[in-house]
Amino acid sequence: MALPTYADPLEKIWYYTYRTICALIFIFLIAPILIVIPLSFNAEPYFTFTQKMLSFDPEGYSLRWYDLLLTQPGVPADVPRDAAWWARVWNEAAWINAAKNSVIIGFFSTIVAAALGTLAALGLSRPEMPYRRAIMAVLISPMIVPIIITATGLFFFYSNPCALISWTGLDQQCGRLAGTYFGVVLAHATLGIPFVIITVTATLVGFDQSLNRAAMSLGASPTTTFFKITMPLILPGVISGALFAFVTSFDEVVVVLFVAAHDQQTIPRQMWNGIREQISPAILSVATILVIVSVGLLAMVELLRRRSERLRGVTPH
Repeated sequence: MALPTYADPLEKIWYYTYRTICALIFIFLIAPILIVIPLSFNAEPYFTFTQKMLSFDPEGYSLRWYDLLLTQPGVPADVPRDAAWWARVWNEAAWINAAKNSVIIGFFSTIVAAALGTLAALGLSRPEMPYRRAIMAVLISPMIVPIIITATGLFFFYSNPCALISWTGLDQQCGRLAGTYFGVVLAHATLGIPFVIITVTATLVGFDQSLNRAAMSLGASPTTTFFKITMPLILPGVISGALFAFVTSFDEVVVVLFVAAHDQQTIPRQMWNGIREQISPAILSVATILVIVSVGLLAMVELLRRRSERLRGVTPH
């Protein structure tokens, strides 16, 4: 909002002070992220700005660390990059395999989180639902509880789930989930469900329940009402929650360290291994790519939020 012409000197001082404070907070939050981007183009194997970089000498900048993502550990870099070379990169490059695992695990965990989170939000949005606040607190607890506690609990449960459900009589059919892709997907879905619940619940706040009642009064079944009326209107919220769940899965490393097997490498775990075993600026290249992907996903979330407001007849301020 622009400063009104009738503002007194005190209001003018607060106007500019407020914007200065906001700018400083923004710089404080974004500077650690932005500084990674130029460092990923460093020609030297250092995590600091060299003299050539500071003087904007072209020799101080290089794409060698991005190229290393395609060739590490055993793909030759000094050969013609034909279809056979790219096929070898796809099958052998450690970072590419980690990216494939991250995308696959993130995709399936997002599907599970979106489905279960949407169902939970629909139930919690009903006024006749008993103990709604207590149930909501339990469902979003993975987002509040420290991740190391959640990861430890998942590890012990997934390592021997039969011992915990033996009273059901199904202990002969259950198996060990730790060290399996299915277990990692379920663990990541556990972390993503709270984000779906929150976004879908926020979408349902402005939902006009009379639309459902009108559809059912015209003879529509509950299933038809949901897929024809409710789902199209809450879909932006569902997609927004799914994107948050995907980002949560894509960036998660602690749960992967506890639950996944040694050969189930994701990008965050590969970065962790790179920092622990051999510090390489290739990690900065991956971080830059992840920042770009995250910004793109957040931009998509914002577009979906505005679309949801238009569908619900809410005018954004």
